[in-house]
Amino acid sequence: MLLVLTLAAVLVHGYHVGIEDQGIYLPAIKQHLQPALYPHDSEMFLPQTRPTLFDEAVAYSSRFMHLSVETTMLLWQLASIYLVLWGCLRVARRCFVTTEAQWASVAMVAALLTIGVAGTGLYLVDEYLHPRAPTTVLLLLMLVDVLDRKLWRAPLWVALAALFHIQMTFYGVLLAVFLLFPENWLPPKMRSTHSGIVGALLGLPLFTLFQKGSDAWLEAARTRSIHYLLRWEWYEWLGIFGPMVLLWWYARIGHRHNLARLAFLARRLMLFAIFIFIAGCIITIPPALERLTPYQPMRGLHLVYLLFVLLSGGLLGQFVLRRSVVRWVALLVPLSLAMFYAQRQLYSASNHIELPGEAPRNPWLQAYDWVRQSTPVGAYFAIDPDYMNAPEVDQHGFRALAERSVMADYIKDSGVVLLFPAIADRWRNEVRARKNWKDFRRPDFEKLHRDFGVDWVLLSASQPGAGGLVCPYANQAVQVCRVE
Repeated sequence: MLLVLTLAAVLVHGYHVGIEDQGIYLPAIKQHLQPALYPHDSEMFLPQTRPTLFDEAVAYSSRFMHLSVETTMLLWQLASIYLVLWGCLRVARRCFVTTEAQWASVAMVAALLTIGVAGTGLYLVDEYLHPRAPTTVLLLLMLVDVLDRKLWRAPLWVALAALFHIQMTFYGVLLAVFLLFPENWLPPKMRSTHSGIVGALLGLPLFTLFQKGSDAWLEAARTRSIHYLLRWEWYEWLGIFGPMVLLWWYARIGHRHNLARLAFLARRLMLFAIFIFIAGCIITIPPALERLTPYQPMRGLHLVYLLFVLLSGGLLGQFVLRRSVVRWVALLVPLSLAMFYAQRQLYSASNHIELPGEAPRNPWLQAYDWVRQSTPVGAYFAIDPDYMNAPEVDQHGFRALAERSVMADYIKDSGVVLLFPAIADRWRNEVRARKNWKDFRRPDFEKLHRDFGVDWVLLSASQPGAGGLVCPYANQAVQVCRVE
């Protein structure tokens, strides 16, 4: 059943390669296998991948199994989804008695894998391989041991999770702390707030990381509206408080129906969500603390949302779905179709499932393929710094898929700058050098060649500035030209 749900989840939510954060992780994986890649721009992605072993693990898996990177990542993604669902089943079996409720929990998670987590920009599990997925698996195992009070094993899961994603592991450990404190350590009138107090004390060391960001760092930081609570839309704020109210209600249902574990988990998740919101306000609203925004405290809601969806499905299974096939279909089919439709809208120019070796129908990806096969490994490209926002690009990263060095972009590379301010000046200089990119002509490209060493450019087909350049490749959307 878990395997069926895993495959169904991929059919609903899709699978993509080289999109979003894979623009950072995939080049690191490929560089482990081919060290000659990215001679000009590895500084723009290595700082974020060095502290963890995710890229090394995927690269080693590819080499060990004698499979392509693309096939290896697909297997990792399938295994991650399967194990996330297995971890959810283990939690559900501790919260619900009936089989229907337990499997409804897992089915609900599978149907909503790509639901947004408030305004954080996160999904429960991404539609591409991201280190958050294996990290989530390990944190679920840790939380199960915490619920069972088998604390001798929990640190092992934490240590392994930290090898993949340090930030998400920190929030997982913080949630575990909320689950561990006994109910009676404070007087009754104070018990509703004790977890928030303890969590606030644990969060204080974050402030020791404070240091003022440079002007270049601030420019990069303000490309990320999701890091600033006051820039969230109203419906994103609803995503903060809605689950809190429902978790409070779930705790009452648990008490009423003698589901002690459900009541306990719902209540602690509610308190943890309150703490995360308070921490988010403290860190992201005062201008003096702007340097702390990259630590993204609201991302602590990721596990809250995952377990909230799990508990929601379990309660529906327990009291509504039960053994009625009609009710199960009436719930899960519309949910799955809605999630499928949302993913097709997001990646409308690309295949819903990008299988290894499959020819892309996206003209930008076709150009990336030509670049990878037909240009020197040491080629250095310039491209519109805002290219990832172009509708036909579908968030596919040039560096990850073309396997060539490229000047810093405005969208994805700025995220690395937030965590590693030392590269902020380089990022700003490279982005500003391509201001008004759509108006560039041959002299502008030659200036990039002189100032930065760029010897190739990738332009949209409608861009007139290629006059005088040799352009050995073009399709209906993109042209690739040499600069000398």
